[in-house]
Amino acid sequence: MVKILNHLWRFWLLLLAFFLTIFFGIPVYLLSFNKKHYKYAYRFIRYWSYTMFYGMGLRYKLINLSDQKIDRNKQYVIISNHTSIMDIMLTCIIFPHHPICFVGKKELVRIPVFGTIYKRICVMVDRSSARSRADVYRRCAEKMEEGNNIVIFPEGGVPDDTSIILDDFKDGAFTLSSKHNYPIVIHTFVGLKEIFPFDNSKGYPGTVKVYFNGILEPSDSPKDLKAEAFYEIKKTLVKHSN
Repeated sequence: MVKILNHLWRFWLLLLAFFLTIFFGIPVYLLSFNKKHYKYAYRFIRYWSYTMFYGMGLRYKLINLSDQKIDRNKQYVIISNHTSIMDIMLTCIIFPHHPICFVGKKELVRIPVFGTIYKRICVMVDRSSARSRADVYRRCAEKMEEGNNIVIFPEGGVPDDTSIILDDFKDGAFTLSSKHNYPIVIHTFVGLKEIFPFDNSKGYPGTVKVYFNGILEPSDSPKDLKAEAFYEIKKTLVKHSN
């Protein structure tokens, strides 16, 4: 019975995603033609994120582990752990004043309707191409010069082994920060791995805890930035996960 309800819940996600992507996707697509209008398109992206997240029966609680404040007039490289598709919606929700662009897989362009919008507002990377991976830094820098913020999940994906608390970080976010002098905002998402995993047979409505770990100032050493960010997120997961 539980599995049947879970599959119905996931089917509701597909219906919700289809209609909301069409409804909010049209203004996002039209506004994305002009780079100066992306901040307006982002409002609709956040409406989509809110409706998807809350429409699936999810909620979140923000917990500050740092006294640092996010400056609405600054631009950031934004990172967090990555365990669920809902990480994307949640990131948009908690950043109302910082239009964000995700660095994402090129394969998602193939999704009908969503893929058309996705390729206009995201920095796509073909992980099988060294040239594409190397060009990400230039394209991210261009997005930030236009006034946007970049979201990178430094794990690079979700590990198949669900026992892994936090996978090794890739260099991208930290190299981008060092090279272009942008601070890094760190959040840790606790609960989404159980509440809304990639396994379609599992999950349930619930409340996600979002921990704000603080802001790392840019450094000449991406390696040190990566080590510090990994330590902060891993420490939070170990301490606060059930």
